[in-house]
Amino acid sequence: MATPMPDLYAVLGVTPDASPDEIRSAYRRLARELHPDVNGDPGAERRFKEITAAYETLSDPERRRRYDAFGSGGIAPDTFPFGDFGDLFDVFFGRGMGVGTRRRPSRRSHRQRGRDLLTSLDLQFEEAVFGADKEVEIEALAACARCGGFGTEPGTALTRCTRCGGSGQLQETGRSIFGTVMTSRPCPACEATGEVAASPCRECAGVGLRPARRRVPVEVPPGVDDGMQLRIPDAGEDGRAGGPSGDLGITLRVRPHPVFERQGSDLACTLSVPMTRAALGGEVRIETLEGPETIRLAPGTAGGTLHCLKGRGVPHLRRRGRGDLLVTVVVETPKPKSRQEKRLIEQLAETRGEVGEVGTNVRRPDRR
Repeated sequence: MATPMPDLYAVLGVTPDASPDEIRSAYRRLARELHPDVNGDPGAERRFKEITAAYETLSDPERRRRYDAFGSGGIAPDTFPFGDFGDLFDVFFGRGMGVGTRRRPSRRSHRQRGRDLLTSLDLQFEEAVFGADKEVEIEALAACARCGGFGTEPGTALTRCTRCGGSGQLQETGRSIFGTVMTSRPCPACEATGEVAASPCRECAGVGLRPARRRVPVEVPPGVDDGMQLRIPDAGEDGRAGGPSGDLGITLRVRPHPVFERQGSDLACTLSVPMTRAALGGEVRIETLEGPETIRLAPGTAGGTLHCLKGRGVPHLRRRGRGDLLVTVVVETPKPKSRQEKRLIEQLAETRGEVGEVGTNVRRPDRR
């Protein structure tokens, strides 16, 4: 005896006067809950097939009309619990996936955009700071000079692929727990374009592209940093059959500088001065990336004193102005090289009353 069909509206948890949007919403909610991939309950698979068949019937206006008029008698016997799963894939993936769907996969255009490429570029520290005009050499596929990227001998044209009949897709039918399942896959003979070269170009064997090396000019803007990427439109691989070229991405690798360290848009360095210069003060000449500069030290300058040279840092990458050059003073404590030097230091200590035990300046660290 055949198993009686349940009320399809009750299967989806809606009323007989539910709108198409309400039916679809109910199915989406139940499908996400009962799909075998997310629900391991043994009964979930059966329920999943039931709601799918119910939705396939109630979402089709004609089949719903027949169901409302005749009940289960208006539905073909093989409809429940198997059905068309195109809308199911719409729920989970947003579009037909070629499994049991009523949609026919569209074929791919023979005119294709070239691939994007990625390379790297080494820069000196100064080139990253001030910018530079450079070049990179790349190996990429370029349009065949003989066929112009179409893959056919001059004077010939593309013809319909005999393997897929010009659809670009190969259809296959199989069986699953849900019933008959139809899948599609790209045709390998025409690469899903539906067309093949009857007379392939003898230079590129019908590919339309050939390997080539070329040099690409690169304008490095001031202020770039290590690890940044530049993008050059249309400098990647050539497209096929007149398609646009891809883009070229360039990762910058900046060599470190022996003196200067980058801190965002600021440059930082240390300035070592003798103890005598720190004590007496005066002008000290330093070398920057743009030439010599002069720093004035106050008498009694302590180690760690910071001097800021405004506008001597790195240009801002996307706005006007520059960072600063931060110079930290390091005071060199001398080691006496002779008895005379030692005696002079002792005399200085006696004059300043610093002979004997030292400890009067011990204090608690300043925690900020």
